[in-house]
Amino acid sequence: MTEISAVMVKELRARSGAGIMDCKEALTECNADMDKAADFLRKKGLATAKKRAGREASDGVVQSYIHMGGKIGVLVEINCETDFVAKTDGFLEFSKNIAMHIAAASPLGVAPEDISEDVIKKEKEIYKAQALEMGKPEKMLDKIVEGKMNKFYKESCLMNQIYVRDTALTITDLLNDMIGKTGEKITINRFTRYQIGG
Repeated sequence: MTEISAVMVKELRARSGAGIMDCKEALTECNADMDKAADFLRKKGLATAKKRAGREASDGVVQSYIHMGGKIGVLVEINCETDFVAKTDGFLEFSKNIAMHIAAASPLGVAPEDISEDVIKKEKEIYKAQALEMGKPEKMLDKIVEGKMNKFYKESCLMNQIYVRDTALTITDLLNDMIGKTGEKITINRFTRYQIGG
């Protein structure tokens, strides 16, 4: 059994943002393997997220972020269960990071259902036309369009996007980590992104 040192706990804590005892438990469970311990903490966060899913998230913040000398601006509403969590540095930093990600990645909606029917219809028509142009058989079109739409949702829905500051995580992973840390239900409710000339 590998000895779990304070340095290891500190490193995992810096990496995951989890509490000291959680980091120590994760390192012990994973025999001091840093990557496995980080995954262990992420799964724990996911389990907490599932437990909290039915709860009411009626507190939170509206976070703003202005980028490029005022050329891009974002307002995002992120909800949690209590005023106490809404005021913590960790929650505020998470909210700021989400706003910065939205400024950089320009998602079209939080989830697929937030993207307008017109945009979806237009995308499907483009993918269908591209497939026909490439000489794909008629009976394959629906399957091709479905595959392209899945990729489109991955790239254009906030929750599915790869986090710009850490490409090993999606925004969903980031959210589940935050739920694991706070023990509260947290939701990214809505956002608006403004861009000069955009």
